[in-house]
Amino acid sequence: MPELISRWRDGLAKSSKGAFGRLAGLLGATEIKTETWDELEALLIQADLGIETAGDVISSLKQTVSERGLIRADELHAALRDALRARLAIAPTIDWSSRPSVILMVGVNGSGKTTTIAKLGQRFKSDGKSVVFGAADTFRAAAVDQLQVWGRRLDIEVVAGAPESDPGAVAYNTIQAAIARRADMVLIDTAGRLHTRSNLMEELKKVHRVVAKALEGAPHAVWLVLDATTGQNALQQARAFQSAVNVSGVILAKLDSSARGGMAFAIQRELHLPILFAGLGERSEDLQPFDPDAFVNGIIGS
Repeated sequence: MPELISRWRDGLAKSSKGAFGRLAGLLGATEIKTETWDELEALLIQADLGIETAGDVISSLKQTVSERGLIRADELHAALRDALRARLAIAPTIDWSSRPSVILMVGVNGSGKTTTIAKLGQRFKSDGKSVVFGAADTFRAAAVDQLQVWGRRLDIEVVAGAPESDPGAVAYNTIQAAIARRADMVLIDTAGRLHTRSNLMEELKKVHRVVAKALEGAPHAVWLVLDATTGQNALQQARAFQSAVNVSGVILAKLDSSARGGMAFAIQRELHLPILFAGLGERSEDLQPFDPDAFVNGIIGS
């Protein structure tokens, strides 16, 4: 447990030293004033909670101050931690009883999607599950090569097609191969799509439809990988993908490289999507199931 706490603390060091790092100076032993609220709201916005989420947190804190009779700014620290924690839900337990269970992985270019797939594959294997990867990012040869390298390293079969082949066909063949091998899990990598390119999003919808035809009930999950360093722009990405393929969960990659971890709160408030995993470093074990308590304590102190 101490090692896990340390991993979260180290992974969130940039966020805790960024906008949230100003909390100690702001919430000193002074009287709560109008300026305190203005400065705190500005800090939350700079930390990428978003204007609406930041305003919601401030309103909640003002109510707490009134109910508890708080008068000093340093008394706000615990109240702020409670307010932030209340806005993060624990990820739901997912039913993987279908064999195979199919996860469609989506996200924009450079989000860390392919590396995240490899880390998930290793996690499932360590849980005793057999895994098949589908390299349906057929428009970028490097993506197929990258997934195949990971497949060899992890001893996980990778189903791929020819360069620029139909990604839907690759997804279909992956599921058929997994059925034939009685695999437990299928993780399908899709081409990184700019959420502003409608033609590419339409193609992603097609892959989703093909997967549904290949196996009843599939995909059993659609996971969106977001680059935490992109801040509020990640929220726009999430909206587009949610609309296109009914995203069921979010993975926040590169949290260790971001000083703006507050966008996690905006994702939950505005999209009502569970955050499933957080990328806290380069190693496979640094992809951790999202822990709301560890996350809040990591960015503002326990």
